[in-house]
Formats: sequence, structure tokens, C-alpha cells
Amino acid sequence: MGLVDTAIAKRRKEILQASTATAKQQAILYTLAALATTAALLLRKLLHPLLGNDNPYHTLWLAVVFSAWYCGIGPSVASVIIGVVGIWYWFLPPYHSFAGKNYTEMFGMLGFLVFSAVIVVLAESTRRIIVKRERAEEELRKTQEKLEDRVKERTAALARKTAETMEKAALLDMANDAVFMKTAKGEISYWNKGAERLYGWTMNEALGHSATDLLHSEYPEPLSEIESRDTWEGEITHTQRDGTRIIVASRWTTLRDQSGNAIGWLEINTDITYRKRAEDAARSLSARILTLQDEERRRIARGLHDSLGQYLTALKLNLDLLSTTHQKRIASECSEMVDKCLAETRTISHLLHPPLLDEAGLGSAIHWYVKGFAQRSGIKVTLELPSQFGRLHRDVETALFRALQEGLTNVHRHSGSPVVAIHLIVETKQVRLEIKDKGQGMPPKTLKRLVEGIADTGVGLAGMRERMRELGGSLRIKSDKDGTLLRVVIPISEMSGRPGNGDGKGKKGVSAA
Repeated sequence: MGLVDTAIAKRRKEILQASTATAKQQAILYTLAALATTAALLLRKLLHPLLGNDNPYHTLWLAVVFSAWYCGIGPSVASVIIGVVGIWYWFLPPYHSFAGKNYTEMFGMLGFLVFSAVIVVLAESTRRIIVKRERAEEELRKTQEKLEDRVKERTAALARKTAETMEKAALLDMANDAVFMKTAKGEISYWNKGAERLYGWTMNEALGHSATDLLHSEYPEPLSEIESRDTWEGEITHTQRDGTRIIVASRWTTLRDQSGNAIGWLEINTDITYRKRAEDAARSLSARILTLQDEERRRIARGLHDSLGQYLTALKLNLDLLSTTHQKRIASECSEMVDKCLAETRTISHLLHPPLLDEAGLGSAIHWYVKGFAQRSGIKVTLELPSQFGRLHRDVETALFRALQEGLTNVHRHSGSPVVAIHLIVETKQVRLEIKDKGQGMPPKTLKRLVEGIADTGVGLAGMRERMRELGGSLRIKSDKDGTLLRVVIPISEMSGRPGNGDGKGKKGVSAA
């Protein structure tokens, strides 16, 4: 019983101390309100020579607002009462008296009381809202602390489950692919035998390290975008323990807890380095075949022009020398056939490889080809070329001319456009060829397959893309209902040697013409 009595007494003492503190605080607030009101009345007394008897409440509003905002409803009511008494006694005639007042002044005082009441109510409401907000913030803080504690508990539970998962993951070691798990911070939490064989680090060496830092990863897109998805597939460049760079086909799966929050990632990687090298070799071979094809066309064109063309010319001259009457008709027919053979031979020779391309350069060859294309197809062609741009490397000129041929051929065959515009822009570091028609455009599926470089979408465009890739350039196609735009860009640079006379083995670019 003694302990209970002591506890009760202690509690009573705490309540008494709290009440005493509250009483002291209230006394201070009432005192502040009274002092503020008294100061306002004294200030009004000092300003009386300037303000006169009109509206004696000017300074008193300050005291009311101060008391209502800082002291509470009780002190503010006391402030209003003190103010009314002071105004009644000092500033309403007859002065220094509580009797004999004019009823007209009573309405002014009534208005003061009403507006004072409004100020007090508004201030009290605002103060209570602030108090409620502070309490809500305090509750929110406590709730947040509780949630953080629960998150820590769940994180610990997840860590235990991860450890259990690692114990049961021995089957993954049988896989040939590299399989590893990462935490939400990107640190490796599991590393199978396949990863050890592929990268060279053991599990003990890899655990706890950032996968990005350990493997010196180079991603095809920002890592944050990859991690924001539930699943992702793509190619990543990694570095093995001995410094060898490899390319892997990577598949990511985001691991989530019961609440849907990301807690890590499962990554499965397959080494495709040799496959990528084979693909690069195939592309190089394809580019080499295209180069050899151009050389073969050039030789055939020269052969047609230099040998067969000369023979046919000599034959025509001999036929023209035949003068007998019976032979004239036969000679005339033979001469006509030879004229046709000469024209056909010249056309085939020029289409295989126009001599102007080697002799006069790309500009003259483009002018010649566009003029012939317009006559053969009936399509109106608008051509814009730089007035003077010198000679480009032979491989660059050939690639641009072949792109022009392929582009105009596709316009004639597929677009249905009555017009086509050609722009050749030569800049300091690159040359750009644009072919724009106003035809029906391409179906979205066909355009997508062209952009992705799928083989069955056209041998001509595939060959053009390989030419550009070999020269370090690019090919872009944009198509909609308003027509199709083909844009070819090839980097250029200064080079030594005779303009346009390279052998295809040196550095490609603009020569100093």
C-alpha cells in the first residue's frame, strides 16, 4: 500500500505542477494582452491632437489583432473589454466619465465589438487549424517511424529468405549460362558456377560488389531505364577478370516483395562474342563483295565501251563504205542495227558504271543520270547540288551514286510519285544525300522491317546499308502518307593523293581539289 500511495502522491504532484505552469502561462498571456491594449490607448491619446474625436478605435485594432493571434481567445476578449472601457472613459464625451454618453457613439462602439469578435474568431480558428496540423504532422512522423521499423523488419526477413534461396540454388550451378542476383543497390548477392566460368571471379570474390563496377558494364541504354522494367533483354559489353572484353546476350527479371517493391534483379547472360565477330566478319565480307562488284562493273563497262564499242563503230564505217546499188539496202539495214547496238552498248556501259563518275566526278554523273531518269520515267526531278565541292574519294562517290540509283529506282517502281527532289549537301565533316518523293509512302510494317534491316525487305537497300556501314556512314528512311525520305550520310575528311583516284584501301574523304 505504501508504494501505491507514493505513486498517487507523485501523480498528484505532477498534475499540480502542470496546472501551476498552465496558470502561470495564462497569467502571462493576459498580462501581455492588457499591456498591448493599454499601449494602444496611450498611443491613441498621443495622437488625439491629430485625429480628434473621429473613430477613436484606430490604434486599438492593433492590440486586438495582437491579442487574438498570440494570446488566445480569453486574453483577446479581455483586450476588447479593456479597450471598450478605455474608449468609453477617455475618448467619448463627456470625457473621464461613464455616464451621459451620446447614443450615436454607441453604434460605433457596437461596430467595434462586432468586428473585434470577428477578428478573435478568425484568429482562434486559424490557431486551432495550425495546432491540428502540427498534431497531424506529429502523428505522421510517428507513423513514419513505425513504418520504417516495419520496413527494417521486412528487409531483415527478406534477407533471411534470400539466404535460404541461395542455399537452394545449387541447381543453377549446372547451367552453362552466367546467372547472378543483385540487390536493390546493385550489389551481387548470388553468383553461380556459370558466372565463375564466364567471368573468372569466384562467388566469394563477387559477392557484395557492384555488378556494374566489377564487370565494367556498357549498357545500350541508361541503367535506370533497364531497372525500371519488369523484364529486359539486350546486349551488354562486359570485362572478364583477365581484361578481355566480351559481349553477352542478357536477360533481366525484376524481383519484388509482396508489396510490389523492387528488391533486386535476376540476370542471366550468354556469351555471344564469337557470334558477333562472325556477324561482323560477314558484314565485312558483304561490303568487300560490293566493292568487288563495283570493280567488276567498272571493268565490264570499260570493256563494252573500249572494245565492243570500237568494233561496232568500225563495222558501221565499213558498212557506210559499201556503195553498190544492191548492197545499199542491206548496208543501210546493217548500219541501223549497228546504231542500235552502239546505243544499247553505251547505255549498258553507262548504267553499269558511268565514265563521268571517274572522269568528271560525282556532280557530272548525277546530272547525267538524273536527266536520263526523268526522260525514261516521266517523273519530274528537282536537283540541288553545291556549285563547287571538289572531288570525293572514289569509294564515297561510288556509294553515293549507287544510293541515288537505288533510291530513284524505288521511287519509279513503288511510290507512284509524279515528282522527286534530290539534295546533295557537302559539309566540313560529312556529305549528305537526300531523296524525297510525294508518293503513297510505305506501309508501317514494311518501314519497320527496313529500319530493322531485315533481309527480305530488298537486296538493293540491304546492299546500300552495307556500303554506308563500311564507310562509317548511315542510311535513314522516313515514310508517311505525304511521301518517303531517304537520307544517306557519310563522314568525310582531308586526304592526300589525286582527287577521286583512291584505290579503296586508304582513308576516305574529300581531297583538296
